[in-house]
Amino acid sequence: MKTLESKARTKIDFDDDDDDELEEDTQKDKYLIFRLGNEDYGIEVRYIIEIIGIQKITEVPDTPEFLMGVINLRGRIIPIIDVRTRFNLKFREYSERTCIVIVNFNDTNIGLVVDGVSEVQTIPEANVELPPKTNKGSKSRFVQGMGKVGKQVKIILNLERFLNDDELEQIQEIQEKKLEHIDDKKIDEENNEISNFIEDKEDDIKIDL
Repeated sequence: MKTLESKARTKIDFDDDDDDELEEDTQKDKYLIFRLGNEDYGIEVRYIIEIIGIQKITEVPDTPEFLMGVINLRGRIIPIIDVRTRFNLKFREYSERTCIVIVNFNDTNIGLVVDGVSEVQTIPEANVELPPKTNKGSKSRFVQGMGKVGKQVKIILNLERFLNDDELEQIQEIQEKKLEHIDDKKIDEENNEISNFIEDKEDDIKIDL
């Protein structure tokens, strides 16, 4: 059992190459559940690097609206995507429950801003159905399936579809340029002003791995 404490970041450590097969087995059918508005969404745990509280984001000019900017996380330049904006949902001011989920796909680390996270939940493959057929929309293409948990439904996202090739290439270029020109000391000082994460709310967010 791991807990996401109020002020601290949580790191889900899947970096030991010797345990790849064991990790793949233990991660099977596990999803990090997060909220946007009144809906619950799920991302496969195998993509998750860590979860941090919302913090100052350095804007980058001439980028898509959903790309809020970048943060410097312990020397790594992480592009930050607001998932609400990506889904064409109404923007919501960030609060102490807002957090950034750091994910890795296509060999790129990206931060996803969500309204809040709740838990890691096991959803067997048999309980995940194909999404209903709808007209092509801005959000439907990101949906991998609908996970049934009791009487609830979790919207399972397909991160591989989250960015098209051009968007991914643009983000990778931003990372490279920022690494060349960023003032690490300045950004680190800004990022030390991390907002209290879920403080004075629930005791902890429990993430059961």
